[in-house]
Amino acid sequence: MKFVAFERKLQGTGASRRLRHAGKVPGIVYGAGEPTVIELDHNALFHAMKKEAFHSSLLDMELNGATTQVLLRDYQMHPYKQQVLHVDFQRVDATTKITKKVPLHFIGEAESPAVKTDKGTVNHVITQVEITCLAQQLPEFIEVDLSGLTMGHSVHVNDLKVAPHIKIVTHGKPNPVVATPVPAVVEEIIVAAAPAADAGKKKKK
Repeated sequence: MKFVAFERKLQGTGASRRLRHAGKVPGIVYGAGEPTVIELDHNALFHAMKKEAFHSSLLDMELNGATTQVLLRDYQMHPYKQQVLHVDFQRVDATTKITKKVPLHFIGEAESPAVKTDKGTVNHVITQVEITCLAQQLPEFIEVDLSGLTMGHSVHVNDLKVAPHIKIVTHGKPNPVVATPVPAVVEEIIVAAAPAADAGKKKKK
């Protein structure tokens, strides 16, 4: 994905406030050189941030006619408005090693024996994992194939198929569960019996 940034001339709280009123977002680019303060068009940035790839893949930033590869590292949103207040990007090159969270894409769930045969559902315990790799080798997502999932078995982090240069970070947790099948819930429908007629009713005189 590509976006256009502009060099920001003025800094400070007042300058940032004026930028936001003008439909711009203040930001900073750091790493692989001196930090650069930038500004971006708010609407273009807001729509780009709705896309998963903008958060988890390398981005081409055009600034002053030159294109640099960056990663979205942090952003600040308004507490209740749909407004981006500030963004941080990290400039990367071929030697930059990063640790970043990437989303999991689940496939084959409907074809798995747990769902197709046993009519169960699959609980996605985690939907993203943290990985360490060179920035240039960052995958946009990691695919999780659930087509062989059977009832009573789960998919763990060690089952994920990733390239040799990618290391999954689990922060000391031994082989966390990624997805697990859940049996179908059988609802019991209890029909209340109609009250028996009162046989002891007195006959009308």
